Amino acid sequence: MSTRRTVLLAGTAALIPPVLWAQAPNVTNTPELYPGERALYEAARKEGMVVSFDTGPTWANWAAQFRAFKARYPDVEIVYNDLGSAATVVALDKARNRPQADTAYYFAASAVDAADKGLVAPFKPVNFDKLPDVFRHPEGRWFTIHSLTIAFVVNTKLVKNVPQSWADLLKPEYRNTIVYLDPRSTGVGQVMTFAANFGNGGDMNNVKPGLDYLGRLHKAGNVLRVLGTTPYAQFVKGEIPIWISYENDGLKAKYTDGLGDAVAVVIPKEASAAAPYAISLVERGPNPNAGKLWLNFVMSDFGQGIFAEGFVRPSVPGIALPASVADKMPAAPQVRPLDVRAAAAKKAEIDQGYVAATGVR
Repeated sequence: MSTRRTVLLAGTAALIPPVLWAQAPNVTNTPELYPGERALYEAARKEGMVVSFDTGPTWANWAAQFRAFKARYPDVEIVYNDLGSAATVVALDKARNRPQADTAYYFAASAVDAADKGLVAPFKPVNFDKLPDVFRHPEGRWFTIHSLTIAFVVNTKLVKNVPQSWADLLKPEYRNTIVYLDPRSTGVGQVMTFAANFGNGGDMNNVKPGLDYLGRLHKAGNVLRVLGTTPYAQFVKGEIPIWISYENDGLKAKYTDGLGDAVAVVIPKEASAAAPYAISLVERGPNPNAGKLWLNFVMSDFGQGIFAEGFVRPSVPGIALPASVADKMPAAPQVRPLDVRAAAAKKAEIDQGYVAATGVR
């Protein structure tokens, strides 16, 4: 996740629309989402708040999660900031003796880093055991709450024929059309490299096919530019023909920000990669019960559905997508879950190989 501006917010109840009050009624007079929910809420009420690091409201539908959480647990305030994955680990490390955060959210490679540094605590929330092994720490020091899938986000006003595959992107008709994020400095770029690698016969142990493919893409003259920050606003303004990014960026532009049929979102047919985004309970956080309440909420079937409404795919297998998004995110069996530990072990090789293959400095 790229670095984003820092924000603090508390007391979101005034922002809750009536529909969400109906969807997430107060826990004290409705059925529990999971056994022990009311008891945990009572313990969390005594703490009064949960501090959630790096859950920026415009990312992955966190704003809706905040509203639904506050509606269900009115006596627990939620405070958040928006730091970026790597910066979150740095902040946790600096405050390890007096932690300020209760939970931390990040690209799962940063979660691995936080766990290795002893910054996060073991906790297995609702639905933990349903997650694929590569989407969770065995002790629960981090676990994936949603994934983001690499896709082609295409401006159909600028691109006549929408590409359907990695092979298509090499065609001469796509000269000077493609934008993507730098794999050396961004999480999205790293995941994109593995997606291209999977689509060209590579795997987690062999990244050469993906690097060779990016080299061919550049040599064909089809790359318009490589960026270090997410160019969402540029895409919406019609400045980017083809953006290799996350599926949710395209769906947000298409359905939320009004571009409609001017946007096509394509998961390449050969293969793609699903990037795990994880969350943790912070070691010795100030409000541990409120932290657990928050983590259980976002991992419950209800919380997973809220993520889907923000066009990110739930991490828990078998979660039924809300009717409002089910047809917008069809099944994509060609998508492979990314093993972030294996990916981290390949980071230096990708950095060096990328420069050699593409000539990008």
